Amino acid sequence: MEIANCLEYLSRLVAVAGFEATAAAKIAETFKDYCDEVRIDKFFNVIFLKKGFNKSAKKILITAHSDEIGFLVNSIDDKGFIGISPIGGIDSKILLAQEVIIHGREDIPGIVGAMPPHLMNPEDAGKAVKIKDLRVDTGLKGEELKKIVSIGDVVSFKSDFSLLNKNKASGKSFDNRTGIVCMMEILQSLKDINHENDIIIMASTQEETSLAGITTAAFTLEPDAAIVIDACHGDIPDLSKDVSSTPGKGPEISIGPNLHQGMVEKLFELGKDICIPFQKMVESGDTGTEAWATQVSGCGIPTALLSIPVRYMHTAVETVNLEDIKYTARIITEFLRLSSEKLEKVLEWKTI
Repeated sequence: MEIANCLEYLSRLVAVAGFEATAAAKIAETFKDYCDEVRIDKFFNVIFLKKGFNKSAKKILITAHSDEIGFLVNSIDDKGFIGISPIGGIDSKILLAQEVIIHGREDIPGIVGAMPPHLMNPEDAGKAVKIKDLRVDTGLKGEELKKIVSIGDVVSFKSDFSLLNKNKASGKSFDNRTGIVCMMEILQSLKDINHENDIIIMASTQEETSLAGITTAAFTLEPDAAIVIDACHGDIPDLSKDVSSTPGKGPEISIGPNLHQGMVEKLFELGKDICIPFQKMVESGDTGTEAWATQVSGCGIPTALLSIPVRYMHTAVETVNLEDIKYTARIITEFLRLSSEKLEKVLEWKTI
């Protein structure tokens, strides 16, 4: 499957954090032919295994989260207006006039209503509305709506996938469906590589809320090393270069106490060797990613983090350069070619 087509398909899946079951089944079905084994665990993590030829070799975990931000229905009034509670980090400013889908007994389109500026008090005009004060309008009256929608139903963003030009795309949930696409590229590449180590590829869950998926899976799988793929902030006007990276110039490879220095140095080396661009990002504390959980799982897992630049993160119009997905996959695939002996030396790396 081509990268753009795969990203479009995955972007359209609904996998609001904690409600990933349907998407998990579709992801498993999509990628099953690229691996030796596939299973879905109790948290709906999708786990693919690509066996290495050395039965006593190491296990390397590659993970990217499949879940997305969204909402739950928390109220339905008699006029048919729906109150919502956010799942994950959502800025209320992006919600006014936003199209959504309510996933009740059937899917119903809705819009987040906005007060016309003509009717606003001057003192309220400059204030950001709170999510608890917003309502979703489906056009249905309360009595009719309550037959289809219930408290606790999931609400997701409605957004069209768009190609902005031949190598850029926009849509919802690119954080972190770009990572899932990257793992597809890695699995495709591994079909033609005689690799020594066992490779575990995982589409994990609940990253946007609690890291529950990766926390439980990393403990169970006990890999010898882990590489987390996530999205990072693509540069936009007035955003500091200290907290953003440039789309089209390759993935961020993070440096900091959350990451294993030997793995980071090897990824730098491999990127240079195969002439793949990458960007460095200093993370002096919590990376805000699944790397925070993998590093301290069990007796500890050496972890690296590669992030794909995505503009307008946590909106319905996230934007990515598709080349960065390819670049990320190439660097990680090269790392997976390491022999068990070379990987051992990387993991034994000691600072001065």
